[in-house]
Amino acid sequence: MIYPKKLENIIESYKKLPGIGEKSAERMALATLELTTEQIEDFSKSLLEAKNTLKPCKLCGHITDKEICDICSDDNRDGNIICVLEDYKSVFTFEKTGNFKGVYHVLGGLISPSEGIGYEDISLSSLVNRVEKLNHPELILALKSNIEGETTTLFIKKILEEKDVVISRLSYGIPIGADIDYMDTVTLDKALDDRKQISE
Repeated sequence: MIYPKKLENIIESYKKLPGIGEKSAERMALATLELTTEQIEDFSKSLLEAKNTLKPCKLCGHITDKEICDICSDDNRDGNIICVLEDYKSVFTFEKTGNFKGVYHVLGGLISPSEGIGYEDISLSSLVNRVEKLNHPELILALKSNIEGETTTLFIKKILEEKDVVISRLSYGIPIGADIDYMDTVTLDKALDDRKQISE
């Protein structure tokens, strides 16, 4: 054991974050020890407050500290254009482009029979309810280009085929298998502009 147990505990905690390996976790843990007690207290308080107060928006499923998120509450948004995403992290990615003026719907996962995730396990019923209240809306399906994403896309198309809704998907300029969360804003913005209506 190189480090004292208490320090190793901090290192192990940082390693739980995505993209943080041993070396990065060590650097972050050592840097944390350099913070003042007040800074560490503020840091831990921020983490606890975020964990305890952030929750899904009742309309779209994006995280918020309110009942309805700021995006859904924005009257300048076009509520008739809904971008459907796997998780809330992708909302932040889209918002960074600064060009999408519609709203979002977060599914909270993708249909994956191999993992025991069915259509009832993600927010599809609330999506259908939203669509039924709109006048000729457009859904932009911005899901992963993998088996789960394709399965979910086809299922959404099937359950909405009798509804008055246009369903489009992002341009395939996005590499197959790419994760929306790690897409650069230029590529994502172009894919959004070049979205294609899903044909029969």
